[in-house]
Amino acid sequence: MGKLSTHVLDTVHGVPAQGVALELYRLEGDSRTLLARTATNQDGRCDAPLLSGPALTRGVYELVFHAGDYFARKGVPLPEPRFVDQVVLRFGVANPDENYHVPLVVTPWTWSTYRGS
Repeated sequence: MGKLSTHVLDTVHGVPAQGVALELYRLEGDSRTLLARTATNQDGRCDAPLLSGPALTRGVYELVFHAGDYFARKGVPLPEPRFVDQVVLRFGVANPDENYHVPLVVTPWTWSTYRGS
């Protein structure tokens, strides 16, 4: 059985991003269901997989990272409105028997992701 995990890297400070609030949603048609609400630990990761085993099913998901709030707490000067505030990553799980690692590399001005394992 597979699992879904994430982590956040703050490339402004060159550290794992501790305390980034995030939500995980499952999308089905027009429906958006909240599956998890958590925050990253001192290593920029969640303490447990967001989904694992039979809870991880084939389909479309969204991760919402509250990056703007994180940078504001760190004292980074931000414009109003923030250029990067909530980062919404919509992705698909085609094979729930595989591991899906969806990291976020972020600054107040840019972000990127990739599929890890």
